Amino acid sequence: MGTVTLGVSIAVPEPYGSLLQERRASFGDPAAYGIPTHVTLLPPTEAEAADLPAIEAHLSHIATAGRPFPMRLSGTGTFRPLSPVVYVQVVEGASACSWLQKRVREASGPLVRELQFPYHPHVTVAHGIEEEAMDRAYEELSSYEAAWTCGSFALYEQGADGVWRKINEFPFGAGGGAPAVPAQGSSSMDQPSLHP
Repeated sequence: MGTVTLGVSIAVPEPYGSLLQERRASFGDPAAYGIPTHVTLLPPTEAEAADLPAIEAHLSHIATAGRPFPMRLSGTGTFRPLSPVVYVQVVEGASACSWLQKRVREASGPLVRELQFPYHPHVTVAHGIEEEAMDRAYEELSSYEAAWTCGSFALYEQGADGVWRKINEFPFGAGGGAPAVPAQGSSSMDQPSLHP
């Protein structure tokens, strides 16, 4: 079956997700339309395709134990010069994201891995582009604000074309009731309510 490249993240819902994706593209980031706007819980990770059922069971177990929580984005930050990234800051919901990412990577599960940098929840809006464009992203989104109730996270696979596609979504709680966040680019009929 071979290996797959997986990631776990919280999707930024509409209308915010597409807006930030379009802004990322406007700064000249070639990856903008291949990566749905998100907060990472597990960075790109190689896994055996045969392990997918165990991985999905692990993520489902974590989600069942979780509860919806408020998320709020506000302003910009950067990891430069350590890493060429400009991001929108997670100012509410960061501790819940941190708890989730620890559970996703826990030693008893199928997605154990070390992180290259300490975990810092954020929404990337520019990565590895010209410094001038990075500065523009930092300045133009410095007053950006968005808020919603996070009701789920999702498992994504990176295709051979470099595009990330959702494999499965994991709503919080036993049986849910929390709104699911659709993939970006879905029709307006599929738009979620931003409040449960």
